[in-house]
Amino acid sequence: MGKALFWVAIFVGSLLVTRLLARKAAQRGLEAGQSGTNSPFASRKPAALRSSEQMVRCEQCGVHLPVSEAIRTGSHIWCSQEHAKLGVKSGT
Repeated sequence: MGKALFWVAIFVGSLLVTRLLARKAAQRGLEAGQSGTNSPFASRKPAALRSSEQMVRCEQCGVHLPVSEAIRTGSHIWCSQEHAKLGVKSGT
């Protein structure tokens, strides 16, 4: 019984050490990515995700969409031509 507990303790200890080393490596990689170096851990987001765009709300259904995809009619904003034809949703 003593030998089994010894080997279980060795196994658990090695898992903890491995996990700590992996966490430190990932943290160093993130720090390197923030400083502008090419690291395998550096975040490589597509250009579309790096830049943000203002979101607007459709006045008919209430869905939020990027300004570039919205349809504007005067001061009103719509998500589609169908909703622009329906007009502003009346209060319930």
